[in-house]
Amino acid sequence: MNQLDLKNRVMVVTGGARGIGYAVAQRALRSGAAVALWDIDAERLERSRKELSELGSVSVVKVELTDEHSVEAAAQQTVKDHGGIHALVNSAGITGGNGLLWELPVEVWRRVIDVNLIGSYLTCRAVVPRMLEQGYGRIVNIASVAGKEGNPNASHYSASKAGLIGLTKSLGKELATKNILVNAVTPAAAKTEIFDSMKQEHIDYMLAKIPMNRFLMPDEAAAMIVWLCSEDCAFSTGSVFDLSGGRATY
Repeated sequence: MNQLDLKNRVMVVTGGARGIGYAVAQRALRSGAAVALWDIDAERLERSRKELSELGSVSVVKVELTDEHSVEAAAQQTVKDHGGIHALVNSAGITGGNGLLWELPVEVWRRVIDVNLIGSYLTCRAVVPRMLEQGYGRIVNIASVAGKEGNPNASHYSASKAGLIGLTKSLGKELATKNILVNAVTPAAAKTEIFDSMKQEHIDYMLAKIPMNRFLMPDEAAAMIVWLCSEDCAFSTGSVFDLSGGRATY
């Protein structure tokens, strides 16, 4: 595994206790970064902290990403623990299950938007001023190929990820001259615990759409995401990077 130079950098990974976020934390630590995991699951956070601490400096904060006060408190705690925040990876997300738009409960639809889109807005809102003060930053939003194409029976999830792509492009332009780069990745389905909330027919549908005929591995996603968090990524911002195994056509 190749390593990047992330020495003396601090990376926040939301949803970092599991899945792609966990893989990102692993790769960042192996490249010399300190990592702060932000997640709602306190028990899983502690387990992940113990595992990842063998690789480097790890802190954890239990945070409700849809609550601006909780997010701001997490940012303050991370700066206290590590001295700054140089990179933010918005990995936290939920699917909300599957169903036809008109049959999905309103509260479920809203919760997916709140976690996947509003949560990323709030983390950026809390972290960007700190990056502006230090004159450096990297933000990576984990969207989805569903945000480009719109998966049937997943209108809430698709809409949230499309919104995240729009947020990325807008914020990237706002910060383009500030040495703070904002990019997104659009994975096809990665076989993580998020599959537990999906119907098998939806999983089969997603696999059938991938020309490589397999699901994304979390380590493969982490390789691109951590590069986007490094100084090697120097002239890409407001961009969307494909991780769809050939599914995306634009």
